[in-house]
Amino acid sequence: MKAAGRLVAAAALAAGVACAQPAVVQSVLQPVAADPALGADTPSPAPQLPLDATIGSPLVVSAGATVDSSSTLSSTVDSTRPSRDSADVTREVADRAMEVFGDSDGVPSIGDTLVSPSWDMDVHSYETTTRVEYYVRYFSGPAKDRIAERLGRGTRFESMIRAEMRAGGIPEDMYYLALIESGFDPNAYSKAAAVGMWQFMTSTARDMGLRVDWWVDERRDPVRSTTAAVKLLRGLRDQFGSLYLAAAAYNGGPVRIARGLTRYADDFKGTSGDDLFFALADKPFLRVETKDYVPQLIAAALVAKDPKRYGIAIQNEAPFAYDSVTVGPLTPIDAVASASGSSVDAIKELNPQLLRGMTPPQDSFQVRIPIGGGAAFDSVFSMLSPAERVGARSITSKAGETLSSIAKKAGVGTTKLSKFNPPLKRLKNGDLVSGQLVLVPTDAVANAESSVPDPSIEHFGTASAGGRTHVVAKGETLGLIAKHAGTTVSALMEANGLRRDLIFPGQILVLPKH
Repeated sequence: MKAAGRLVAAAALAAGVACAQPAVVQSVLQPVAADPALGADTPSPAPQLPLDATIGSPLVVSAGATVDSSSTLSSTVDSTRPSRDSADVTREVADRAMEVFGDSDGVPSIGDTLVSPSWDMDVHSYETTTRVEYYVRYFSGPAKDRIAERLGRGTRFESMIRAEMRAGGIPEDMYYLALIESGFDPNAYSKAAAVGMWQFMTSTARDMGLRVDWWVDERRDPVRSTTAAVKLLRGLRDQFGSLYLAAAAYNGGPVRIARGLTRYADDFKGTSGDDLFFALADKPFLRVETKDYVPQLIAAALVAKDPKRYGIAIQNEAPFAYDSVTVGPLTPIDAVASASGSSVDAIKELNPQLLRGMTPPQDSFQVRIPIGGGAAFDSVFSMLSPAERVGARSITSKAGETLSSIAKKAGVGTTKLSKFNPPLKRLKNGDLVSGQLVLVPTDAVANAESSVPDPSIEHFGTASAGGRTHVVAKGETLGLIAKHAGTTVSALMEANGLRRDLIFPGQILVLPKH
């Protein structure tokens, strides 16, 4: 792309912006240590890393401004820096522009329109807070290589995520929440059994409309899980009236945030919006992880949008792009790969939500394939033999049979067979109930099966003491919930820190004690 064209495209974009193998999530953060000098639960500062002395703070040129060699540049350059000639300034302007566009195929000329790094959420009001400064130093220091690697991975999904955020009415820079959650890894798996790029628990994922079962786990689907994350964040923001309280609730749960706001309501008089998060974080109420969650988000946005300033080099990946085809039940990933002229690994990478090497037993399924593979897919797929197009055969269990005896008869291992048959009903002596269908996978399907934990597993942290909760169902109102719970709408709103009687499906409400 020509420099001028690239700049115009970036300016237009800026103007429009106001969990394969299970990968255990490894935080980019060091263990947090309390430092008495900074206050309880505050991370000890990382050593201050010197920035490039010739760069200093970012060079800011407003969107739409035309840069000339006199007034515009002189008004934006830090007056405390050593004087530089016009060539130095021009190079710095070009470098800054290159950071914004993430593009190295040309250098804008001095007459081009430049866009400075900008954010569509409030980072500047909080960038000098202790926790944010700590994480900026950490992300650009000890964790720099990991941050760079994960930001590079994120470029594969960035355009898709930002488009979903924009369509859902959420600031696009909430994109960096996925960096904090999972490092943009669709197969991330946490010790609490949260899964995917957005780290959903099974129950929350289902509440947000995602399919999570033995065959399909849409928490691993980059597109579907992003849509669900936007929906959840939008609901939390509407509930709390603050983007950063919504982020904190995403991490620590809306019940805890609501209780904290209620407990300290008198202390927070006159405090509103995103300031409420920082006011609540100063109280001895939230977990350290939640206190640091928003500062990590802000620090990540600051560092990632101005990477050269912090000495970070981001390697862009090809965008997450694909064609889609619809296939029948029990279609092997291997057959999809063959018909699309691709590989099993490529199909698995585009469809991490398919867990068992084939589509589910009872559903037609839309499968992603590499771009260009869809044109001849149907004709090539139809030429495959029936044995290649069907990933498993079924055996009906008989009286006295066990899974191991069926496995032996079918010529497959018992462990392999169990992975393709969700827990079957058994008699007290261990025999299978007569008449059950047992699926026997082909070798190709068994080889493509992903080694993942049971999607239904959830490990919960320590629950808040006392109180009942209710998960809002579609169509429910506060009045209806209050009636069934034997309370009032005003009591419900007070218990949950609601400023409006607006609730959304999947939202967890605290029910007041009688």
